Amino acid sequence: MKKYVILLFPIAFTIQAWAQNQPVKIVFDVTSSNEKAHQSAVRHVKMMSEAYPDSEFEVVVYSGAIAMVLEEESSVADDITQLKGNDQVSFKVCEATMKRRQIDKSQLLPGVGTVPDGILEIVTKQGEGWGYIKEAHN
Repeated sequence: MKKYVILLFPIAFTIQAWAQNQPVKIVFDVTSSNEKAHQSAVRHVKMMSEAYPDSEFEVVVYSGAIAMVLEEESSVADDITQLKGNDQVSFKVCEATMKRRQIDKSQLLPGVGTVPDGILEIVTKQGEGWGYIKEAHN
């Protein structure tokens, strides 16, 4: 019995290590106007994209978080610009939110894309098997 336990430990460790190195796909949901939520989202995306370089990450911004991706208002503009060079990371903003707030695409940070509806984008990604993280800060 002791031999089986000794054999199971390395097998379990190998499976766990293999699982942590597999590529992931994660969509981040950012709706808060709180700049700490914006900073948190960018920090998480940076860390995860470094830890999992073969993975994909998409940050979907809508509602009160719109300032996060506006050239004149973003507190994380430098970070987003830095991440723009990473093909595995994308930032998307909801066109419905832009329309409601009368924001033109020219006001967005360079490299930020748009989607017709932020919620639908998230639901679609989840349907394709993407993981989901809600970024919020109190």
